[in-house]
Amino acid sequence: MSRPASSTPTNTGRGRHHWWLAAAGVVLVVAGGLAWSGQTPGAGTAVGEAPTASRPAASGSASPAGAAPREAVPARRVPGAPRRVLIPRLEVDAPVQPVKAPGGTLVPPGDPQRLGWWAAGARPGDRTGSALVTGHTVHTGGGALDDLETLRRGDRVTVRTDRGRIRYAVRRVAVFGKGSLARQAERLFSQGVPGRLVLITCEDWDGSRYLSNVVVTASPLS
Repeated sequence: MSRPASSTPTNTGRGRHHWWLAAAGVVLVVAGGLAWSGQTPGAGTAVGEAPTASRPAASGSASPAGAAPREAVPARRVPGAPRRVLIPRLEVDAPVQPVKAPGGTLVPPGDPQRLGWWAAGARPGDRTGSALVTGHTVHTGGGALDDLETLRRGDRVTVRTDRGRIRYAVRRVAVFGKGSLARQAERLFSQGVPGRLVLITCEDWDGSRYLSNVVVTASPLS
């Protein structure tokens, strides 16, 4: 699974502007989850890492010694919010929880079998914007997105909402070192593009932390 990696406001498509925080490194300087910030791009650590399957870090990655991991901040569920993500190739059928990004930091749910959807961004099925879904990776196994990097162009992803199912086809799978991801965050997570799904988790475990992130971009099927 592990392999080395080869701020401006954007519109969400719902009339709002947000600063993106770029995710980087293992314990997102935030104590480990997914972090972004237009003001301090690249500060932080990898998106979605949990140290073990039995004791996942609530924030998404292992915390520095003595540091308490941050908790995911739940958001109100709105019509059209994703409820489950299904990825047949990976045998994934995972529940999704809406989460906030207070202070520009997005943290996945502590349970590595649950995913987090950024509630201030696009919803699956929106005509504009990236619907961002993240989750933990567990280097010993047990995370819903552990094998995200094995997806290939054309693989199917289905998002189930209260309005029905939205089917996507994977268009791009890329692994970014934390510095590279920070520099490209605005493009990768843009809210000004035609509607799409973006899945992200951590990758490239070096024995103590994750050095990179996997970003999967998928387009809706007509």
